[in-house]
Amino acid sequence: MKNTPFTEKHIAMGAKMAAFAGYNMPISYTGINDEHAAVRNNAGIFDVSHMGEFIIKGAHALDLIQKVTTNDASKLTAGRAQYSCLTNRQGGIVDDLIVYCLEENNSYMLVVNASNIDKDWDWISSFNTENAEMHNISDKTCLLAIQGPNATRILQPLTDIDILNLKYYTFVRGTFAGVKNVIISATGYTGSGGVEVYFEDTDGAAEKIWNAIFEAGTPLGLKPIGLGARDTLRLEMGYCLYGNDIDDTTSPLEGGLGWITRFTKDFTARDIIEKQKAAGVTRKLVGFEMVEKGIPRHGYEICNKDGEKLGEVTSGTQAPSLGKAVGLGYVSKEFSSIDMQIFIKVRDKLLEAKVVKLPFNA
Repeated sequence: MKNTPFTEKHIAMGAKMAAFAGYNMPISYTGINDEHAAVRNNAGIFDVSHMGEFIIKGAHALDLIQKVTTNDASKLTAGRAQYSCLTNRQGGIVDDLIVYCLEENNSYMLVVNASNIDKDWDWISSFNTENAEMHNISDKTCLLAIQGPNATRILQPLTDIDILNLKYYTFVRGTFAGVKNVIISATGYTGSGGVEVYFEDTDGAAEKIWNAIFEAGTPLGLKPIGLGARDTLRLEMGYCLYGNDIDDTTSPLEGGLGWITRFTKDFTARDIIEKQKAAGVTRKLVGFEMVEKGIPRHGYEICNKDGEKLGEVTSGTQAPSLGKAVGLGYVSKEFSSIDMQIFIKVRDKLLEAKVVKLPFNA
């Protein structure tokens, strides 16, 4: 297993560690519910240095990004970011990612899922016929996500950049905790506000930034958070997790990502997805909450009242902030409307649930 620069910190703080995407990662420290509440109510810090980062630059950088992603990156100006996805030749999703515009029409950073780094690199490279300059900086890039309603207030004393007023899906570059050339972005995965901090671990930068954040944050209740709470936080928001809710077999339209699919430009499998839009999808990813007591889990069958299978649960949990069990899953189109009655098969029992609007905590 690979380690991040913070692995020994997690172990020293008593984290429960486990393999995730080939990395030894913290799953929880004091318990998922406690950590979840810390982020929703105050602030928490996640080590997400396992994520992948690619730099694409040069005269043909934007052309390459436009070719492989569904969203319209030509709309980006320096300091802005965009959620998007890569599609395969059949219209399925290779990965979902964030595109950061470092320099308009010239330099971009793509942030991809940890488990897909090599897959995404090879896929994008296969379309690089104009020889845009590509650099895989994943192994030398650290990423800390400090999330929660008080996150930016805790971090503001560590930088002269105004991060209190950083707008959603924008970012700035500057000095943070004495480390230069740090990217601070507002593109979080929890729905509770906060920022992500990208930096290269040179001259002890990882140690310096980690210690500075905890020195500033511990007196104000900042807590370390594991991947377990990261999952419950994103699920309450209805955010997709690649490999669970979307994958190579699901199209952006089926996965509820039509809003990042722009037919005003050409991209891989555009024709297939455009035909799907015209005809209408036959299945959709929906959010649901349990009516009867039971916790939906990944892979459980979603059925009608007669027990006929409609689809499968892709993500599910007892939502800590909501006090109820919720989940995501694919169902046939006729069962996808709000308040539609569905049933989750739990240990051979059909437990009633209903389709609800996302996010769950709205």
